[in-house]
This record gives sequence, C-alpha cells and structure tokens, in this order.
Amino acid sequence: MKIATINVNGIREAVSRGFLDWLANQDADVVCVQNLKTKSFELDDSILYPEGYEGYFLDAEEDGFSGVGIYCRKIPKAIMYGLGFPQCDNEARFLQADYDRFSIVSFLMPDGSDPQAKQAFMEQYQEYLAKMARKRREYIICGTWHIAHKTIDLENWADNQTTPGFKPEERAWMDQLFGPTGFIDTFREINRDAGEYTWWPRLDQEVPRSRQEGWRLDYQVVGPNFRRHVVDAWIDHDATFSEFAPLIVEYDLTL
Repeated sequence: MKIATINVNGIREAVSRGFLDWLANQDADVVCVQNLKTKSFELDDSILYPEGYEGYFLDAEEDGFSGVGIYCRKIPKAIMYGLGFPQCDNEARFLQADYDRFSIVSFLMPDGSDPQAKQAFMEQYQEYLAKMARKRREYIICGTWHIAHKTIDLENWADNQTTPGFKPEERAWMDQLFGPTGFIDTFREINRDAGEYTWWPRLDQEVPRSRQEGWRLDYQVVGPNFRRHVVDAWIDHDATFSEFAPLIVEYDLTL
C-alpha cells in the first residue's frame, strides 16, 4: 500500500503547475491533500474525481482558507468530517477515511501565525490523539503538522528557535506525541539523514531545492503496532507544483 501526502497550498494553483499529472503517475492507493484554499463545489470534476480516484473533501467556512481532502482508489467504509471542536472543524483541518483494518487521516495543523490559536488547537488535538492511541483501531495520520521536530528537520535551526514551527513548546509537544503518547514518525523509521525537507519558504523552480533552506513539516504518523508495516518512505523533491513536497510511504498492507 502506497500513501502520499502533500500540502498543495492552493489546489487550483497546484493543478496549473502539474499536480494532476503528478497524481496520475504515482500509482498511490491514497493521496491526502491539505490547504486547498477553495470550496470543493467550486472545483471541476477533473480535480474532484481524477481518473482512478474518488475524492472526499472538507471545506473551511472562510473563503480561500485551509481545507483538506483524500483521494482514494478504493472507496472507504466511512468518512469522518472533523473532530467536533470548532477550531478544527470550522477551519477544515481533519478528514478521516475508514477501512476495515485502519483509518487514514488528512490533517492540517495551524501554521502559527496566531500563536495562541495554534497552542489552543494543539491542546485540544493532544486530547484526541491520546484517545486514538488507546483505541484498537489503527490510524495513519498524514499531513502538515507545521512543526519541525528535531534540529535535523530544518536548515539553519540555530537562528529559528523562536520562529513558529520550531519553538521549544512546539517541539516539546512533538516529543510527547512520539514519546509517551506512543505514535511513530514513519519517515524517521526509514531515513535518519539531515537535509530531508518538505517545505521551502518560497516556490522557486529556478533554484534546486537542495540549495534552498527547507523545513520538514509534513509527516505520516502511525501507532506503535504499525511500525513493523513501514517498508519505505521518501520525499519527492522533484514535484514542484507547490512550495511543499510530497511525502510518500509504502506499507506492507492492503486496503
């Protein structure tokens, strides 16, 4: 099973830069997308239902803001829209597709432009994650968490310790997630190298991403029982339809 996650940072703009061509060449079972920045009813069928996929979307109340989606080759048993608290649901930050053995989530954390709002979200989300960890159902939570966890997860970390996305309290929250709460960072199960990033501050196709300062803000997070199912994980640095790069993980599972 191959799952990809990508922050498209505006799905219409991403499509104009080649997102649908990229999608058609992935042979992915599920593709989670975040930050659509449009209402799904405003999109063409070519975006809502690309060949071979069923698309499911959650729209934010505010126009041109947030939004998450999941493209599925196999139709899920059920779709869960939101988590039940207004900051998450009104801003369209959580969409879950349920299959027989596990659930796949498309998730978008607030970016920290409003630090108090992000902290409030993290506190409520942590409560839900703790409940998820206690359930028998397994989860694959895909998306932009807007936090670089370790110093190897961003360039020039020493100058960014007070920057949203690398603040001590945000990194401590991730320590809790990947520590006592019990979740696993699938990418770091495979790759422990520095210089592996999923976001660059500006979309510059003229300069190779290897020469741009980046951050790893995107994750596929699973419970401890799924650690053994992670086969491979990589970042598609060649996909330049967004200032974010797709994170792709292969699991020895089937939908």
